[in-house]
Amino acid sequence: MPIIFPTLNHPLRVPLAAEIHSRPPIRLEAPERITQMAIHGRNEGSAGHPGVQTQLLASLCMQFGVTPPASEARYFFHDFGRFRLKWECHTEFASYTFVAGVRIPRSPDNLFGQMPSADLPEAWLLRLQGLLMVATHIVLEKATESAAEAVPHMRRLFEGNAVVGCEASEAAQVWTDFQVHGDGFVRFFVRDGGLKGQQAGRLVQRLLEIETYRMMALLGLPHAQRATPVLNAIEAELASLTSAMVEMDQPDHQDDAEGMAREQSLLEEITSLAARLEQLAVDNSYRFSASNAYFNLVNSRIEELRERRVQGIPTIAEFMHRRLTPAMNTCAAASRRQELLAERIANTNSLLRTRVGIRQEQQNSKILESMNTRAAQQLRLQQAVEGLSVVAVSYYLAGLISYGGKAAKASGVRIDPDLVTGIAVPVVALFVWLGIRQLQKKVKRKAF
Repeated sequence: MPIIFPTLNHPLRVPLAAEIHSRPPIRLEAPERITQMAIHGRNEGSAGHPGVQTQLLASLCMQFGVTPPASEARYFFHDFGRFRLKWECHTEFASYTFVAGVRIPRSPDNLFGQMPSADLPEAWLLRLQGLLMVATHIVLEKATESAAEAVPHMRRLFEGNAVVGCEASEAAQVWTDFQVHGDGFVRFFVRDGGLKGQQAGRLVQRLLEIETYRMMALLGLPHAQRATPVLNAIEAELASLTSAMVEMDQPDHQDDAEGMAREQSLLEEITSLAARLEQLAVDNSYRFSASNAYFNLVNSRIEELRERRVQGIPTIAEFMHRRLTPAMNTCAAASRRQELLAERIANTNSLLRTRVGIRQEQQNSKILESMNTRAAQQLRLQQAVEGLSVVAVSYYLAGLISYGGKAAKASGVRIDPDLVTGIAVPVVALFVWLGIRQLQKKVKRKAF
């Protein structure tokens, strides 16, 4: 039966199903002029306070009397009359694609003289200060000659710069120089040699994404360049610490009384190194991961072009492999170096902690030995005192017996007090010794 009850659906079913249809290419038919600008910055807003990207779009719409989309929108398309606007909000940037038909034909050498950017309000453009990351012009024209025949014209069109070009999508020519020209835009020239359906729109979208993702991928390069001297310094300090650890293993250092203090100092230094490297990783890890993701997108879009070489002209894939890949390799190398250095610091830290632990165990062992020695001394002293205690108690008891015998003799009892005392001394001493031993046994049983 048909699913007509909304409550049957998972809350995310409809939004997720619509996600893959949310950014379709603009339908294009040559001749067309396309301008795209990528505005860097996250669209992070709160309740009642839209993000910067949403505010910029709303400002542009209001200047043309158009109702802006809701603050949570991530895609917007509208025909402003002078141009059509396609707005997409991504994680780190938002793209504005302006499309306009050709109102006044231009000469072949001035194809980029009439672009949709000319219709944008200057006040709105000034609001982009410090945010504009990518600016691209694309001219879409009908092909009137083969790609090989167009090479001289393309060199003039791109002001003598090294031209990159190819035959793409089996029925189009793509030309560019990937240079920022005097008007602040990178230029592409696309010649339609029989594209069908939405092929032109998809081709233009791929070219725009290649340029945008290329620039976003390169954001990681300054991070890698800044990280390199920091990594060099950390690596040199780690090598110095490791050398100090090796020196402490020499025989003349094994019994050094300051060894423990030195190892504690080394442990503090390597902990500081680990903290510095962790801070560097926190600052760079996202940027390096994002650069790698953007680079993969660039390669994916280039593959979708299905390029065919034009004799004597490098293709877009060749250009990116020669110019973009080394920069991405630098970012990847810096990221990998961070990871390897973190592993080395962790290993050194673990080794040093083990050494400190062994040193502490050795000190504890010496302390225990000293305690055992003192305990043995105390035991011997206790035994000596025990003997003296037997003698003392026996002496006092013998004295009491002597006084008792004298008292009995004075009372008329025929007794020799000295003899009685002399006979009682060994008996008293024996009973005193046995009593003290019994008392010690009771104390030991209570202790355990």
